[in-house]
Amino acid sequence: MDRRNFLRGAVVGSGAVALGFTMTPESIAYPAQTGPSPYGPLQAADANGIMLPSGFTSRVIARSTQTVSGTGHVWHSAPDGGACFADGTGWIYVSNAEMGSGAGGVSALKFNSSGTITNAYTILSGTTRNCAGGATPWNTWLSCEETTGGFVYETDPFGNNAAVRRGAMGRFKHEAAACDPDRKVIYLTEDEGDGAFYRFVPTTWGNLGSGTLQVLTESGGTLAWVTVPDPDGSPTATRNQVANTKRFNGGEGCYYRGGTCFFTTKGDNRVWAYDAAANTLVIAYDDSLTQNPPLTGVDNITGDVSHGDLYVAEDGGNMEICIITPDDIVAPFLRITGQSSSEICGPAFNPAGNRLYFSSQRGTSGSSSGGITYEVTGPFRA
Repeated sequence: MDRRNFLRGAVVGSGAVALGFTMTPESIAYPAQTGPSPYGPLQAADANGIMLPSGFTSRVIARSTQTVSGTGHVWHSAPDGGACFADGTGWIYVSNAEMGSGAGGVSALKFNSSGTITNAYTILSGTTRNCAGGATPWNTWLSCEETTGGFVYETDPFGNNAAVRRGAMGRFKHEAAACDPDRKVIYLTEDEGDGAFYRFVPTTWGNLGSGTLQVLTESGGTLAWVTVPDPDGSPTATRNQVANTKRFNGGEGCYYRGGTCFFTTKGDNRVWAYDAAANTLVIAYDDSLTQNPPLTGVDNITGDVSHGDLYVAEDGGNMEICIITPDDIVAPFLRITGQSSSEICGPAFNPAGNRLYFSSQRGTSGSSSGGITYEVTGPFRA
């Protein structure tokens, strides 16, 4: 038995016994293993200091504390989570500002059909440590405060409507959100060393003004969703209110597709796959179970438009965005050089799937005022 099959067998065994997971046919291949990227090896760094596969190019679209070209808007410091939204023949990219003490918020970049920036503007301000978030099917951006007692804010990427605080979604150290339109719920991660994995069930799908916050529990190897008695989290934190709450070491990015919610935990460098239909949980990637792991500092996660690849950004590591393919190969897709004191945030594809946006939160300076937001264009596979 080769190392790849041995590692997979070990995860199946520990999943059934030590971790209490139920394996599904689709997950037998997990966890992903090191292999060649479908895009080939990384080339030498370009003029922006980014190593990319052959055929791909990068450009800088915004820099923290500087005016966005062609607009009057000054780009925010510490750019973090982000997402893209269709806007006629163009699109909009939104980006959080992970700044403390009421200096956080969200800004937006508007592009026309050729990719030229036509506008930039603020859609949320006065909040604290807006880290990651998630897009909704009704074209709003959920911006999450990564602070004790933090809120989720629903914002309008188009800049027409004021942001709304969604208190029913709970107060805790929010990280990311992912909408599941099939079950009409929203999954939420928590950035605590003993954090939980939540879902919010709106009273009416499409209206987040009221609903039920639930937490994932595990008892006797069975997973269940249990209502959190006090979503306000005071005096008892939401993660400590329900018996048998399933613990996760530093919840980070969250991404839903085709019945599965993929989410990451930075404390153990894992990517998890929650099969919502089967109510099962498996480890899709674990750097300690992967030979010569290219992906460490696991953080934000997104997926391409149509092929099924996952893209996971690193907080630290080699400053890479790594790809995890549907056949469970993990490999670097890009690497930012000369910015070892930063982290990669906010990966998101435009609606056509041929442009990838992301930020280096602290850029070359290592300071929140040195953030750089990029676009990568190239032959992404359809």
